[in-house]
Amino acid sequence: MTSEDIVFDKHHFRHDPKWSGRLGPAEGGGLLLCVACVIEIIECKDTAVVKKSFALSGVSRVLKSSPGALTEILQQDYRVCLHLIALLLEMLQSVDDPGAVEKVDQVLVQLLLEVQSEPSFRFVLDEIQKQVNNQFNLKHFASTFTFLGNLLKAAPNVAHCIVTRYVPILEQLCSSLTYPDEDLKASIMYVWCQLLSSAGGSAAQSLPIAIRDRLCILLLQTLAKATSPHLIGNCLGLLWQLVQMSEAVSALMKCPGSLILNDESQEFLTNSQSLEQNQEQQLPDHCPLPLILKKLLLSSDELLQVTSSRCIGSILVHSPSQYSAPFITADIPGFLFDRLAAGSSDVLLWSVYRCLMLMTEDAHFFTQCHSVYGIESLVRSLKESLRLTNREVSKQGLLLLTVILERQPPSVRLFPSGPGFVAVSEALTAGVSSSCLLVAAQAASAAGALFSLQPQSIPVQYKAVEEVIEAISARFSELPLLSASVYHRTSGRRRRSEPNSQSLKAEGFLLQALVCFEAACRLAKVCASEPVLRENTFTTPHKQSKPDDSLESLCQCLLRLCDSVWIPTVIRMCECSPNARILQYFYSILTFQFTLFPALMPAFANKLASTGFFRLAVEHKALLCAGNRNTELNALCCGFLLKLSVCILSHSDLPSDSHQYDVEEVENLLRYNLPSLCSHLSDWPSLLCDYQGSKATQFCAVIILDLSLQQGYRLLPDQMTFSSAVWMLHTMQEDKSTLPRSVLRSALYLLAMTQDKSPSLDGDFFTNLLKAPLNCINKALNSCHNFSSLYFHHPALLHFIFRYPELAEKFGGLVLELWLTKTPQTTNAEKAQEEGVPKKDELKEGELSERLHSQHDAYHMELVTLTETYPSVVLQLLDIVCTKETPLADRALGVLEVLLKSQRSFETDLCANLRVVLLRALQRVGVENMNPQHGQGRVSQALNSLPLVLKLLCVTQASDPLSSSSYNNMEGVHFKLLYHVSNIAGKLKPANTESLLPAFNYLYCCLSQSPAHSTDRAVSMLLSSSGLMGQLQTIISCRPSSSCASSFSPSAAPPSALSCCCHLLLSSLIILQRVHSAQVHKSVSLSLDAAVHHLLVQKRRTDDLLLVSYLKVLQALLDADMTSEVVHVSTSPDLVGHRPRGVEDGALYPLGSRGARYLSIALSGLILQKHELLLRSAVLCLSSLLGFLWRMSPTTASCVLAQPWSRFLLHCLLNSSGRSLLHPAILRFITLRAALLEESDLLQVIETAEKTGVAKLNQEAAEALRLLLTQVQSRALLTTAELRQRAGNLMEALRSQTPAESFSQTPPINILRIGDVFICLSDFKLT
Repeated sequence: MTSEDIVFDKHHFRHDPKWSGRLGPAEGGGLLLCVACVIEIIECKDTAVVKKSFALSGVSRVLKSSPGALTEILQQDYRVCLHLIALLLEMLQSVDDPGAVEKVDQVLVQLLLEVQSEPSFRFVLDEIQKQVNNQFNLKHFASTFTFLGNLLKAAPNVAHCIVTRYVPILEQLCSSLTYPDEDLKASIMYVWCQLLSSAGGSAAQSLPIAIRDRLCILLLQTLAKATSPHLIGNCLGLLWQLVQMSEAVSALMKCPGSLILNDESQEFLTNSQSLEQNQEQQLPDHCPLPLILKKLLLSSDELLQVTSSRCIGSILVHSPSQYSAPFITADIPGFLFDRLAAGSSDVLLWSVYRCLMLMTEDAHFFTQCHSVYGIESLVRSLKESLRLTNREVSKQGLLLLTVILERQPPSVRLFPSGPGFVAVSEALTAGVSSSCLLVAAQAASAAGALFSLQPQSIPVQYKAVEEVIEAISARFSELPLLSASVYHRTSGRRRRSEPNSQSLKAEGFLLQALVCFEAACRLAKVCASEPVLRENTFTTPHKQSKPDDSLESLCQCLLRLCDSVWIPTVIRMCECSPNARILQYFYSILTFQFTLFPALMPAFANKLASTGFFRLAVEHKALLCAGNRNTELNALCCGFLLKLSVCILSHSDLPSDSHQYDVEEVENLLRYNLPSLCSHLSDWPSLLCDYQGSKATQFCAVIILDLSLQQGYRLLPDQMTFSSAVWMLHTMQEDKSTLPRSVLRSALYLLAMTQDKSPSLDGDFFTNLLKAPLNCINKALNSCHNFSSLYFHHPALLHFIFRYPELAEKFGGLVLELWLTKTPQTTNAEKAQEEGVPKKDELKEGELSERLHSQHDAYHMELVTLTETYPSVVLQLLDIVCTKETPLADRALGVLEVLLKSQRSFETDLCANLRVVLLRALQRVGVENMNPQHGQGRVSQALNSLPLVLKLLCVTQASDPLSSSSYNNMEGVHFKLLYHVSNIAGKLKPANTESLLPAFNYLYCCLSQSPAHSTDRAVSMLLSSSGLMGQLQTIISCRPSSSCASSFSPSAAPPSALSCCCHLLLSSLIILQRVHSAQVHKSVSLSLDAAVHHLLVQKRRTDDLLLVSYLKVLQALLDADMTSEVVHVSTSPDLVGHRPRGVEDGALYPLGSRGARYLSIALSGLILQKHELLLRSAVLCLSSLLGFLWRMSPTTASCVLAQPWSRFLLHCLLNSSGRSLLHPAILRFITLRAALLEESDLLQVIETAEKTGVAKLNQEAAEALRLLLTQVQSRALLTTAELRQRAGNLMEALRSQTPAESFSQTPPINILRIGDVFICLSDFKLT
């Protein structure tokens, strides 16, 4: 026997061995247990409690280590088992030692579980019932009730037995709660807790109603008076079980306070809740449960706070609207908000959040300002919860915030000032940045509620709104959205079967983010319409200057983020699986953008259209809205398409007279008919051709195709678009339907823009399918009374109209007029890309001029290109020049000028054809001018077109290459043109400089370009025209101070240009009259002293070209020895001296020796000028002057050459830069001064020529150098053999230079246009 054996030595020898055994592990060893000894130890009153506890400990060890061993012994006689159980039950009441009681409780429960028989359980229950009924003092029954609770916990099936068969025990348990022992009450509460929680709550459902209601009352009484933590904890445990049942909750909440709170307890609660003293006294029958739980919320024990808050939530969840009022009346929300501010436990936070959210369903929660009171605590707790690892707490808190923001009544302002709103926005910014997408989604949902109008503070915190939106946008880059390929590869159905998958969480976050963004857009729209919200008049000036906290800044942020972040993200998501709800908010957001920042909307709309948003919206409508599905999405898609279309149309190049009408027409058409357009783009060709429904649906499709194509995005292939448009027009003609003007314009645009890749309308493709397709288009265009309303400014329209003669005949002239009327401007797509281009006033003058010039060149080149394909355009342009008003005709003239200057291969024939047409125009002008009875209007129109006709004639003459054969073929036309121009020029008024200038230009160019055998007739005809010669006299004689100056209007062409042309023409007449000895009927008077005075004194105030023209006249007169029948030269004593004149003056009359010196000085000064023509003219005139002097007075010539300024001028030229020294005019001038050259001067010329190289000289410079060297060699000016050898080498190199090589660097230019003056370069050749 060991010391641990459980035997009673005094009596063990009497016991039958069958009641004992060595019980323990199977491998042997263990303690000896005698059941009889155990019974005798327990029964013996003299046995110490310690020994009894030791025996029970041994029994407990046996029950744990050897399951079933003790049961085998006890099953020999079941009565022994029951007797042992009865002894243990008695011991629970008789033993005072807590340790021994606990051991008895433990052994008893283990034994019953070991036996596991229903009779044993019933025996225990019977014994307990018997003991309770036979005892008047329940003080020692606490351990019995504790045992019963432990038994129910270990054997839940006992609960059902108690509820159904031992109702007296339940009644006794209720009655025992009135005993004033808190330990007893705690044990009873423990029994009730285990009873109601057993078997999954089935026992609680079977509990008699009367007992349940009585229990509720007793529970409230006990809880109200409880002071010990043990009792309070067990009461709360029981309360938690009861509040899971709706019937029990009803009983708890209906229990009047008079049954619960007697005077003592009322006084206790009053002392505990001083804040509610008056209220509780006024409401004695008020439900006591909220007050009891309120007291527990004030305790410092966090477990009690959590349990009480959980109980409140469990009560409210049954019927928030019914049970919230008592809690709100008891000010529970305020205390819950205080718990939020003080506690950081995730369990406590979650429980409080849940309670508050349930209370928000009662309006009193808001009207009694609980939300205003607790919003700060809520925000603070949200920031704390976001740091916790339990994400459910953050979600619950954000959900509570969302509910408060959504349900806060407008009459109670949640954020009286800005800091409160900013604090909430900061918490939400942290929330959307959470790594958990579910938390971020809930934060985005709360932000959407925050951005409604009601919660806004005054002033509105735009910066805070912007920061939240930016935080949400920043999360998009982290979203695990699947691409389309990955989506189909991983199977969308399998992905959607996983509700917690990351992709679905990402979609959920995206949806809430879109809701939030839409709310921000709506807020911005409302604030923009309310001056009080748009601008804060109470903000300090230094804050008002901040651009980042304004409505404009918010709108810019929304547009920027929408463009750069939101649109790509949603499109990426919708590539996988379009979501109707997401797209609904997406299109709503896009629609809002058109009202937030109108200034940027044209560029934004162009970008959307050019990147395929017409296609996107149309396909989404067809996929998700066909068959009356998703009507709200359909409406939003239509709204977006309407806004996009109207924006593009409003900023397009519609005719100004019908712009507003067309926009309204399209807007109404789309607004009422877009919802019915729910077809895929692949079905649109059949919709446009064979659609049996409303024609307005077809019209919508045509307009969308047009607007998308305007931005460069093709919804359908060109050939398909072209064919569909033709079929639709054909169908309309067959149905005799009238097309709206805007739809007809869109159809015309589609035809023009897609014609290049489509079959021709007059080809086999369409003629085999349709009957006269061109005829139906012609009729459709004719149905519009004003073709200008159909016009759009694009080259494709020109090519479409002129491609078909039937259309060109009817509409070609109108299209050309409209094209010319349209000022050059960039298209909408170009404007969207030119935001960085500076404004006009920011450009330098030269840059602006260059840009405008390039624009006009491109503008004209479109028509030039058109004429290459369709020559008939030229004739129509000519008709515009001759018959239309000046602005329009002037532009047509500009096109023809560019055409003639473009050096095309067809230029000769073009010029010939132009001359014929221009001849007719001049003949018509002459006839109408001679016959005023035709009508003053026609005469006025003819005079208005005359300057343009003459300008075009000048350009034609300047562009016509010098070809004697072509000139011979057109000699009759040339002569007739010359005749009519000279006749008209002679009849015009001197003030009509617009016509006189091109007329004189043309006459001068004709004389200079005509072959030698044709100039005799031309000069004779011109000299016989008295009107022309009189006109020349008037203009040449005119000076700014003279009386004829009043004949010219200030708005006319500059007199210098007209005077220049007249002098150039006069010089040609002088030369050709001398050559052909033509008869002169009327001469022109010319003041020689005035011409010399201009060259000598007024050259700085005289235009360079006018000086050139003076020099050409003087050159012609000097070559004619100052005598010509064409010009009557007058002189003055300043030039020829006073009478009697000397020999030299007489020989040089009317120039005189003094005039010769003056002229020589003037010419020397002009040679130093950098103007090319002026330099050439001065050298040529000087050559003619020296020739005149050598012929008439060699002495004077020698004197002129010997003047000091001649040597000075020569020195200046020789010391100029190398290339300037080899200029043909400079070399010619040095040749004229050869007699004054020194050997060093010649050495400098030779060295410069050797350094430059003969091969680099053009033909004229090479010829001038050769003449100089020839003269030098002939005069033997070179004294050394070396110089003579070097000069000889240069001559040899010049002779070996082929004409082609020397001419390669100077392309032939016949006519040079400088401003409004045409210059014949052949008149300025130096060799």
